[in-house]
Amino acid sequence: MTEPLYPLRIAAAPISWGVCEVPGWGHVLDAHTVLSEMAALGLSATELGPPGYLPRDPDELRSLLATFGISAVGGFLALVLHEEPESALAQAKENAALFAATGADVLVLAAATGLGGYDARPQLSADEWRTLIDTSAAIRDIAAEHGLRTVLHPHVGTHVETEPEVERFLADSDLDICLDTGHLLIGGTDPVLLAQRHANRIGHIHLKDVRSAIADEVRAGALEYSEAVRRGLYAPLGEGDVDITALVHSMQAAGYDGWYVMEQDTALRPTDSAELPSRDTERSLRHLAALATSAARI
Repeated sequence: MTEPLYPLRIAAAPISWGVCEVPGWGHVLDAHTVLSEMAALGLSATELGPPGYLPRDPDELRSLLATFGISAVGGFLALVLHEEPESALAQAKENAALFAATGADVLVLAAATGLGGYDARPQLSADEWRTLIDTSAAIRDIAAEHGLRTVLHPHVGTHVETEPEVERFLADSDLDICLDTGHLLIGGTDPVLLAQRHANRIGHIHLKDVRSAIADEVRAGALEYSEAVRRGLYAPLGEGDVDITALVHSMQAAGYDGWYVMEQDTALRPTDSAELPSRDTERSLRHLAALATSAARI
């Protein structure tokens, strides 16, 4: 990109280049390749990707990011919140310290099932839901000690996925949420309407576009999430069925001044290079550049 500055605060995420925390998800490009591709597109901020993808030593991590002129926004952390909270709290403490050391400001928390992946999820009992709420609150407090905000990420294949679950979480917890346009739509929630209903509870945004015909199959249980990603569930922004323009305009009008993190979840084959995900990300950036011009007038 030749014009990297936008009125919106736009960041990247390694998942757009196929870097995922799920074992066996796909081919994982090395960090130098991914960061250099981000920098070449004019991006200057990113989430950190799954724990262990980037260096765990704070000095080494800061140095690596600085090499590419990229700052850290925060990171995604999928933890089992509904049982054995001590383990989740220990992992949160470790990662919050690392995020803070890089200058990041947000911990993006998801309520993992513990099954390893996002293709299935058991139902929670009332007691397990209460533990989930209490554990997420404790993680919020740990993160706050490090100067970080915590947001709960409704996510396919986690214990906060569907619209009733999102609304229940918002009612039972005082944590803000990460509004992920893709995961919400796949889970049956209209992200634009959710943003309008709960604008004051949106603490972070992941921008995805989704092909709704494939999303319908996932929601109906006819297609596993991981296979749907491989079949092109996610599209560059503006090329799927999420009303990205309405979402951004709505949030800007509500006074949202946080990050818009581009995430086109991708699973790469062993022979794939960074070329296709970088091309898709550039298309998303061009869409946002045009959109941001009109959003800035609101």
